[in-house]
Amino acid sequence: MSPQASGSTLPVAVVTGANRGIGRAIAVGYAKAGYAIAATARDTATLGDTVAEIEGADGRGGTVLALPCDVGDEASVESMAKAVAERFGAVHTVVANAGIGGPTAPMHEIELAAWRECMATDLDGVFLTFRAFIPSLIAAGTGSLIAISSMTGKRPLYGRTPYAASKMGVIGLVRTLALELGQHGIRVNAVCPGAVGGPRFDAVIRNQAAARGVTEDEAMAAFTSASPLGRIVEATEIAEACTFLSSAAAASITGEDLNVNAGVAMY
Repeated sequence: MSPQASGSTLPVAVVTGANRGIGRAIAVGYAKAGYAIAATARDTATLGDTVAEIEGADGRGGTVLALPCDVGDEASVESMAKAVAERFGAVHTVVANAGIGGPTAPMHEIELAAWRECMATDLDGVFLTFRAFIPSLIAAGTGSLIAISSMTGKRPLYGRTPYAASKMGVIGLVRTLALELGQHGIRVNAVCPGAVGGPRFDAVIRNQAAARGVTEDEAMAAFTSASPLGRIVEATEIAEACTFLSSAAAASITGEDLNVNAGVAMY
């Protein structure tokens, strides 16, 4: 049985970086699946649209708590986890989604500070987020931890060494943590999105075009032509993969890095 939201019959999902794009889609997806949501972002003012969408999900008036959290800051993560416990009690699912794209440049031109900023958010942030909730999940004897990695953790993307290294690191973290926590009934998985439509991907296309000296149409074609389906991915498809991994239908799935990238990476 899943831990329930305090005073209700709802399981609880925590989603970091829930203010836009994939994170917002994931938070709304869990709300539609019947979860109470703790939605976090560095600036809670940017969570307004997410909160409104959750509260209007299926006309039910979803349960949502908006919280500030900088996943690269240990104190901020611990404060967020404490607030979630005070409002909801135990949680069932934690989705470590918050991340940044990092610089786009040849590695020898990347400043150490830019490298470290990417690692602090995209890899340290997963470590800190999961670590904050693991003790309560162990006490409950059940739970689902999901990290948003990337197909770039599996295949190269020009000029994106910090991002690629951090996302491959996430996969290693997930596999090892799944081995550690299986004895406690906790499953740990990663989702590896491909190119997901939205403002962040638009910026990737602009940066790729500039870095490689090609047009934006040519940069986009490099993504779509690599897909057997000939397309990019929708954020809602990532959300559906996450809710599946948290469900009873995925009870035997742990340590997996699930590709949702229109077939660009098949390993």
